[in-house]
Amino acid sequence: MVKKVLFMLTVLGLFSNAVLAQALAWGGGADQNDLSFGFSFQYVMQEYKIVKKPDWQRPFYDTEAPFTQLTSPLTSISSKGKPGFSVGFITRYRLTEHLEARTTPSLVFADRQLDYTFENPNENASRAVSSTMVDIPLLIKLKSDRVHDFRAYIVGGVKYSQALGGKGQSDANALPLEKKLKNIRGFASYEAGIGCDIYFEFFKLSPEIKLANSFGNVLVPENHPFASPIDKLFLRSLMFTLHFE
Repeated sequence: MVKKVLFMLTVLGLFSNAVLAQALAWGGGADQNDLSFGFSFQYVMQEYKIVKKPDWQRPFYDTEAPFTQLTSPLTSISSKGKPGFSVGFITRYRLTEHLEARTTPSLVFADRQLDYTFENPNENASRAVSSTMVDIPLLIKLKSDRVHDFRAYIVGGVKYSQALGGKGQSDANALPLEKKLKNIRGFASYEAGIGCDIYFEFFKLSPEIKLANSFGNVLVPENHPFASPIDKLFLRSLMFTLHFE
């Protein structure tokens, strides 16, 4: 009887080890390789942090006819979050069991908007900045221990964003009240977020939430009613991402 029990325990132990080894291989083996790849889909919400000039409320006068008042005094400038999306690719390199470096170059389609309120309500206006950007981040991902088919993580790093197209959209000859608000074409940001790895048999799914803020001013300074009252604009982004590896 003792020998049968020992034999059964030995068989059960070997079977358990085999099942455990198979379970750890779920996720397509993404965590077992030092270098792996994937793709991602991302929902993006962007808005501006606005730094106004001390005299931002004053009326705007025509530069060609200095005594011609074009607007009444401003009462507020605000930024409304606008939704967008992006698609990207993942390149991941394992540094340790719980630490990895990764980059997720993405093509981002997103708009930003500023709303202007004047003392004369008929002058109220909005200026949208439409852009197609390429984001190239360099991130560090710190992972917890894996519990069954789940692992939590935090991620952070920096990224560089570059605008595509738009060079031919000049408004140099437009009237002051028809001018567009412009952003610089390339800028850097820092970003941080949290997420989790969920392991399936043939792939790993990672839902993730990140915040990003530009390091510096993204506004192109110009002399018209919509750019003149603003000293600086900082771009803020909220991103919800689904990574597939």
